[in-house]
Amino acid sequence: MHIDEKTVRKIGTLSRIEIKDDEIAKYQDGLTTILSWVEQLSEVNTNGIEPLTSIHIKQMPERDDIINEGDQANCVLTNAPEKDLNMFAVPKVVE
Repeated sequence: MHIDEKTVRKIGTLSRIEIKDDEIAKYQDGLTTILSWVEQLSEVNTNGIEPLTSIHIKQMPERDDIINEGDQANCVLTNAPEKDLNMFAVPKVVE
């Protein structure tokens, strides 16, 4: 696929890149090369290959769901620098 001058200018506008007239040919060649690499990928036979969502195929370890007694707000708040109404108190950040 060959990229024309109009397409290079449109890509420049959309990507907010100022492309000077003497740089058009350089961008045309570069974008045409990139698109030819992408076209090569469509020639690869991927039948029977599952798409990846991550490079880690191994399943992540899970921890046991342990039930505890809960209701430990007082223990949690012992380290709080400021507390109010049994909750952490933080300074106002929005005026």
